Amino acid sequence: MKQLLILLLSVLLAGPALAHDGEDHGDGPKAATPAGATSFSVAALSEQFEVLLRYEPLEGGQPADLRLFLSDYATNAPIRGAKLTLTNPEDARLTWAVTEQEPGIYLVEGEFPANKPYSFALNIVAGERADLVLLEGIRVGEKLPVAEAPPAAAAGLFSSWQTIAALLGAFGLGIGLTVLLLRRRPAAPISTSTPATHENHA
Repeated sequence: MKQLLILLLSVLLAGPALAHDGEDHGDGPKAATPAGATSFSVAALSEQFEVLLRYEPLEGGQPADLRLFLSDYATNAPIRGAKLTLTNPEDARLTWAVTEQEPGIYLVEGEFPANKPYSFALNIVAGERADLVLLEGIRVGEKLPVAEAPPAAAAGLFSSWQTIAALLGAFGLGIGLTVLLLRRRPAAPISTSTPATHENHA
């Protein structure tokens, strides 16, 4: 019976190992833009403002349209009527037009000359408040990550069925071995002795 238990435990422990085969549990760097996204985004914070820049894939030498979201850092309320000035540390000759479309949402129009990373130095004047924010990592010429193909999900389902089949097989093997051992166990001997009788002598 001890060998049977060891065999069952080894098969059952092998099941979870098959289910996790191929998974990557490393803490490697993650992509800033998730697969399947429709736009890139860059964010920055200051003591007064919160800035989010969102844009679709850009090409060097082509007109560029970007959306800039400006809000209050403490309350997250959109800031309307701000005066925004954008410059590029990589090329001071570039000029950008900024138009407010909705409260806190501004359209930025211009052109990046080449396919390479750029950054914006954003000067913000909103009422009596002013600040300078740096937006880094604007990737001109880069394509959006493509979502993984559906067959990957099918492979995971197949792996799960393999695990279930292994567990069922181990269960059936355990039952079969148990029945076999019970059949081979010798029957307990039956006592045929009769109790001694004592005759009474008058």
